[in-house]
Amino acid sequence: MSKPFKEPTYLQSLAPLVALIIMLASSVWLFGDDSSYGPNQIALLIAAAIATLISFANGLGWDQVQDGITRGISVALGAILIILMVGALIGTWLLGGIVPTLIYYGLELLSPTWFYAASCLICAIVALSIGSSWTTAATIGVALIGVAAGLDLSLAITAGAVLSGAYFGDKMSPLSDTTNLAPAVSGTELFAHIRYMTWVGVPALAIALILYVFLGFTGSSDGDADSLVMMQDQLQALFNINLLMMIPLVVLFGLAVAKQPALPSIFIGAILGAIWAILFQPERVAELSAGEGWADSLSVVWLTLADGTSVSSGDDDLDSLLSGGGMSSMLNTVWLVICAMTFGAVMEVSGMLRKLLNGVVGLVRGTASLVTTTILTAFGTNVLTADQYIAIVLPGRLYRAEFRSRGLDPRVLSRSLEGGGTITSPLIPWNTCGVFMFGVLGVSPLAYAPFAFFLLLVPLIGILYAVLDFKILRLDEDEMAKDEISPAGAT
Repeated sequence: MSKPFKEPTYLQSLAPLVALIIMLASSVWLFGDDSSYGPNQIALLIAAAIATLISFANGLGWDQVQDGITRGISVALGAILIILMVGALIGTWLLGGIVPTLIYYGLELLSPTWFYAASCLICAIVALSIGSSWTTAATIGVALIGVAAGLDLSLAITAGAVLSGAYFGDKMSPLSDTTNLAPAVSGTELFAHIRYMTWVGVPALAIALILYVFLGFTGSSDGDADSLVMMQDQLQALFNINLLMMIPLVVLFGLAVAKQPALPSIFIGAILGAIWAILFQPERVAELSAGEGWADSLSVVWLTLADGTSVSSGDDDLDSLLSGGGMSSMLNTVWLVICAMTFGAVMEVSGMLRKLLNGVVGLVRGTASLVTTTILTAFGTNVLTADQYIAIVLPGRLYRAEFRSRGLDPRVLSRSLEGGGTITSPLIPWNTCGVFMFGVLGVSPLAYAPFAFFLLLVPLIGILYAVLDFKILRLDEDEMAKDEISPAGAT
């Protein structure tokens, strides 16, 4: 006869989390930037094992834990497929000349002084139009990282600027999935939520731009006009550079604006990159093939989708810039996502995650305390579950009744969920967003986090507004009297 299940204690719920924090800190200390290539995954699995043993002691069976892990990983399958497809897209866009063309024109138009601020603005505009921070980072962001390398600028600051702009545009776009999810969970309307988000988003972006301009003026660059011209000459020698190379990018953005699903859209972009390689970069394809027939060209682009591409120009920096991509390049990222979701799933199915969240509710006093607690809870859920969607849904369910009982408009909740959940997700190295950005930009979240000013400022401004009671909307008597039953909010 099975042992009856009992709720975990606070100490039991904290034990796996404390163990994980200690192991992750040790991993970074021992292995540095290489910690994401195995050590962090092992830390997550050991923490999941600790949580599983505690679950057994509380009467949970292995079948229940396994089912929870299966469901938890299934939540991330969509993201995993997108991550693999982005790897394929990067590979064919490198071989097909799309990324080299973006780098070429970027070197021509951008100066070191204004580069960081311009990168932030460009990504903000693109993400606003397509509603996807991931697509923006994987396309425009990759190109801007390449331009920064050409200008001998900081890749960490560039990545911070890319993500600041990409996440501003994502949060202001009605096309974004998380921007739709937060108001749905909170019980408010999409465009009302977006308008309310501008009160924290616009000031955060303005401050970020000022800081990027300051860094551009005070920073040093070893790049000079001659070296930039030399890099452009090298790009032209290796690839056919012209405006036709921009067509796959335009098609991908068009699909995103048309609200087409991300996975097939990115797949189409990857296939277009392969076609462009055969049509416009025959010399590059011939260099990588065993012969000159169509079958040889097909095999090159086929392998590029799987394993990426490489360049041997004699310039190590340029070779590193123009080599990479392929689904195989994302396998470590997938490994990290699976391990992170395993830990989060065990914490959830065992009741430990809810125990920790419910314990936080008891600390709430006034409005400022509630908003601050919600933001910190969403951030903490991001850390524990490694998934921005869970970081919106779980705290949203937990705090929705509390916000209403205090007479607060649901927009206050939805903005707090975005500030603590979505916005902070790429700052966490083992979060799906953090590992994705590391995979496409090649810069560790630990390196770019201090320069991702928008991501740091949004939750802080949200807390400041709550402390000052500024732009904290409240329900009137009629709204308070309405029944709270809402199918959308029950998501």
